[in-house]
Amino acid sequence: MLKLVHDATAGVANDPRDLAVGLDELCRLAAQDMLKVALLAERRAYLDAHADCLDATGKRLVVGNGYARPRQVVTGAGAVEVRAPRVDDRREGRRYGSVILPAYMRKSPKVTEVLPVLYLRGLSTGDFAPALGEFFGTDAGLSASSIDRLTVSWQAEHAEWSARDLSGVDYVYWWVDGIHFNIRLEDDRLCSLVIVGVRPDGTKELVAITDGYRESTESWAELLRDLKARGLAAPVLAVGDGALGFWAALRDVFPSTREQRCWVHKTARVLDALPKRLQPDAKAKIAAIYSAPTRADALTAVKAFADVFAGHPKAVAKITGELDQLLAFYDFPAEHWVHLRTTNPIESTFSTVRLRTRVTRGAGSRKAALAMAYKLLDAARERWHRITGAELVPLVRAGATFIDGKLQERSDTTNTTKPDQTDQNGSVAASDLLR
Repeated sequence: MLKLVHDATAGVANDPRDLAVGLDELCRLAAQDMLKVALLAERRAYLDAHADCLDATGKRLVVGNGYARPRQVVTGAGAVEVRAPRVDDRREGRRYGSVILPAYMRKSPKVTEVLPVLYLRGLSTGDFAPALGEFFGTDAGLSASSIDRLTVSWQAEHAEWSARDLSGVDYVYWWVDGIHFNIRLEDDRLCSLVIVGVRPDGTKELVAITDGYRESTESWAELLRDLKARGLAAPVLAVGDGALGFWAALRDVFPSTREQRCWVHKTARVLDALPKRLQPDAKAKIAAIYSAPTRADALTAVKAFADVFAGHPKAVAKITGELDQLLAFYDFPAEHWVHLRTTNPIESTFSTVRLRTRVTRGAGSRKAALAMAYKLLDAARERWHRITGAELVPLVRAGATFIDGKLQERSDTTNTTKPDQTDQNGSVAASDLLR
């Protein structure tokens, strides 16, 4: 309902609706006009850039060639009708392609991105047309069948991505976890093996997501061997839940990688081994361990925890039995500790996946569930922030020494012996606690 015509001779409008302007419709029309202008400008720039390309008779080899047939494109501003300008590029092996509006595009990248997110948040495929049709101004391309086709295309995209060459990338840190999904049409649950990495510039990226079997060592080993075969170097540190079969596989495939246990998972397991009445106090004392400013302070907090809960040896052993892996983060920059103590980058992202499985009782197949999870992570990665202290990540990869989070000068002979002394002190304290 867009009416912008004003008749000066008509005086006051008889119907107030005659002067109403639909804001959404105005935005849609403006987007349509802007897209038209942009496509024409893009073609003009292409023609100007190749204006000197002539044949033997002096005629241009790159010329305008009218317009393609109208098509409707669903954008964030609504559905707009577009006639893409064409170019006749007569040079051998050359063909004009619009960067703004690629051939056959029917939905903008942002619209395509929002579909898996909404699906994972509980919107069923049958609800897309009525729910999004009104918002976008059309139900074209938003039917249940079109969403199903998108799922198939995501599966193909995930398969291609899973075979990409990794020789040119590097990940200094890894977060690893096994995420479980319900499968509506199958008896077994899907366990997806997920790895998120940190590049030398501090940015986070999805490294791998694949179908595993109950987080077994062999499933993880198969994934790690595949990553190594495609050229991926070992990370400096991997962070994950201690219950994963990942660690045995890591020691076999990437033995140089340090191990850091997730304190969130560890806290949950310790509390499960204690009576409920003791859990609040235990949780506070566990937090005092991993938030301690130095390794020595952390070991003191471990001793205090072991003394208070000596009557529950199983709970105490869950911490004292893995001190090296629980306190490994002290050998890395203090700015990175908040990222290295937990697998939160994976857990927080997959919270929407778990919501989706609760609402719809799971995806229809393992491949569909894995493809949806991959697409969600792929859409979310652009919103992932770089880790704190990103400028220190290259130093970690270069092998710089950090003690209690502080960078040590290589020329300082006193400091070069401190890591060994610290480790020895740590091992003595741990053995004392275990006696």
